[in-house]
Amino acid sequence: MRVIGLTGGIGMGKSTAAACFRRARIPVFDADAAVHALQRRGGRAVRPIAASFPGTVRDGVIDRAALRAAVMREPGALQRLERIVHPLVRAAERAFLGRARRAGARAVVLDVPLLFETGGERRADFTIVVSAPRAVQAARLRLRRQWNQAEIDAAIARQMSDAEKRRRANLVVRTGLSRYHALRALRRLILELQTCPAPCCSILKRRGLIPPRVTGSSRSPRSN
Repeated sequence: MRVIGLTGGIGMGKSTAAACFRRARIPVFDADAAVHALQRRGGRAVRPIAASFPGTVRDGVIDRAALRAAVMREPGALQRLERIVHPLVRAAERAFLGRARRAGARAVVLDVPLLFETGGERRADFTIVVSAPRAVQAARLRLRRQWNQAEIDAAIARQMSDAEKRRRANLVVRTGLSRYHALRALRRLILELQTCPAPCCSILKRRGLIPPRVTGSSRSPRSN
């Protein structure tokens, strides 16, 4: 089973890319959705967050605005929150991979915003980064989230730079040209995944993104 790591900065088009894989019936693990499930009423993250961030949980429900304010206000708060949430997300990811293997999936996608920041690329056979020019990214965030420029700059500054993500990725999908251009690149990759039995697809070899003697990525080949 091939494991694809999918990531990209906020507003870069990662959700569109993940939806393309889903339409091709390739299972996708959505780390953001896993976080939301952990933080909703009865979720496994609610109690430890309440203990670590007093006043952010009311009637068993996390007040996202209060939690966001606490994280922004307190030095080290983000790291404290990540120490609570990240292990729980990893457990959900492992369960997803187990279900996919048992179902006989040939490939799966790990849609993880902090893929490189958390070392998630080590769990993938190869990685895809979706990328767009900064002006396009900012325009999307203004339109979709109604953010002002200060909010946009702050959100982008908290993430690994797009240039660094592109440097680390095996494959970069440009989403700033057009939706059609991005989806065409993804569909070509999906076709390779569906027809190529080897873990290292020819589309990646042709682009020089994976050395011919290495399977999957610069790391050791995966077992099923």
